[in-house]
Amino acid sequence: MIPGLTTFNIRTSNRQMLSSPMRHLKPLFFAGLLSSLIFAPHASAAATTVTKRAATHRPVVRGVPTFADSTTGDIATFDDPVVRQAAIAGLGHYNGSVVAIDPNTGRILTIVNQKLAFSSGFIPCSTIKPVIAVAALEESVITRDTMIKVAPRLYLNLVEALAHSNNAFFEELGRRMGFETVSRYARLLGLGELTGYNLPEEQPGALPSEPPKNGGVARMSSFGEGIQITPLQLASLVSTLANGGTIYYLQYPRSEAEIANFQPRIKRKLDIESLLPDIRDGMLAAVLYGTARLSYVGDEQALGKTGTCSDSASRVGWFVSYADQIHPKIVIAVLMRGQNRVVTGPMAAGLAGRIYRRLDEENYFENSTTPKPNLSAKTTASR
Repeated sequence: MIPGLTTFNIRTSNRQMLSSPMRHLKPLFFAGLLSSLIFAPHASAAATTVTKRAATHRPVVRGVPTFADSTTGDIATFDDPVVRQAAIAGLGHYNGSVVAIDPNTGRILTIVNQKLAFSSGFIPCSTIKPVIAVAALEESVITRDTMIKVAPRLYLNLVEALAHSNNAFFEELGRRMGFETVSRYARLLGLGELTGYNLPEEQPGALPSEPPKNGGVARMSSFGEGIQITPLQLASLVSTLANGGTIYYLQYPRSEAEIANFQPRIKRKLDIESLLPDIRDGMLAAVLYGTARLSYVGDEQALGKTGTCSDSASRVGWFVSYADQIHPKIVIAVLMRGQNRVVTGPMAAGLAGRIYRRLDEENYFENSTTPKPNLSAKTTASR
């Protein structure tokens, strides 16, 4: 007997049991009735629980989006129209920013997504590596041909380490130089300070005052741990590498008069020209067969450096480059943000490749008037 269940005694004669055509259906009827009384409430509760659980676990999209209209809010009346349209077309629907400058004057040609470019900055990821390379060469920690062990049976030199963005190589350089030396060269090359002249929206980024708790100076030298860099600062940095060591104040003309009266303003000159061929060769190798090969465009070949990592809000993808090789005319910094795995340095390089191809179609690189050779005779980039 089931506790709490009312029972019924039904008396029938043997004759009735034998003669009634319903004799087989009666037991089935009562069994079904009992089942419905006992189990129906439990089934209903289970169904309700499943429904609630499904509602609770519906996917919710949070964080920084991967796709957005990155031109919203931009005031670009006096941007270079050819460069701006190429930058917008190259970035497409991705959430990010593009900064383009003239490395020979410091003039900002366009800024796509000005809100992002004028923000407080982002972790530089592997775009910090050219800074570390300058420091290591100047401090005679390495030469171009120094081989450093990066894996049990693998050694790399500077060019190959830049080409493949090898973290172990640059972590070792950071340990050999120490935090103070790395910080000094980062400041010397413009990190942690404003790049612009009369750019009230700009923010200075940040450099740590002590070795980062996460990985110390080694991770600072490979990923830029503890550093905040803006697209403007990154473009200024590579402009210095492109033009031979001159840091220009970045200027953003916003009227016809400012364009007509534009004059370059030098912040400081660095005596690093003799160090640059090795770094440029590594950046060229990155484009030809390394992490930046998606940016390859042919005749007006860019030299560049990728960066991929994450901050507390999203994934971060960087690519910074200049072109063309012999007469550098433009520096382009591309920043991508979002949650999708497509947000990487190599993908940012691909977006830059689109920009360069669009500029090439517009004959942007013709009639360049700045004769500044940028490749060393040692370049071996035929791979």
